[in-house]
Amino acid sequence: MKPEALSQTLTKMQKETEEGKLNWRMEVQTTEGGEEKYTVDEDGESWTVDECYVSYRCHYNGKDFCMITYEMIKTLGAQIRTVNYIFLPPPGICLFSLHTLLKHSIEANSILISQVRSLWELLIKLVKQESAQVDFHIAQAEVSVEEDRL
Repeated sequence: MKPEALSQTLTKMQKETEEGKLNWRMEVQTTEGGEEKYTVDEDGESWTVDECYVSYRCHYNGKDFCMITYEMIKTLGAQIRTVNYIFLPPPGICLFSLHTLLKHSIEANSILISQVRSLWELLIKLVKQESAQVDFHIAQAEVSVEEDRL
């Protein structure tokens, strides 16, 4: 799927979710909040690294939909740098592994990343409201920085 098509699909899905017509299963795996931190040296500075995968699944237009996002967050004091990927894996691939997911990546422009962020915010709002529309799971992960191999 091209980024433009995914963008249109996400817009429609968000509208249907807001109307209460679409149910989701979200799985989050993050290193944020973990005690052990990984650092990477860039520009002569030591940046702290966190990783976050999110799996968005639903049944849409008679088909199973799965989108997985990955964000690497590097922090140095108040400075933040991020690397974002969006994947549309086929059914059955639900591993949070860059190596497995890379061949299913979608070019993530700023508009598409913004739409995914908007969907995230809507679904988290529903989770906080304890809505039955979102089956939400979160797990702690180990940092597995693979950026150099991408």
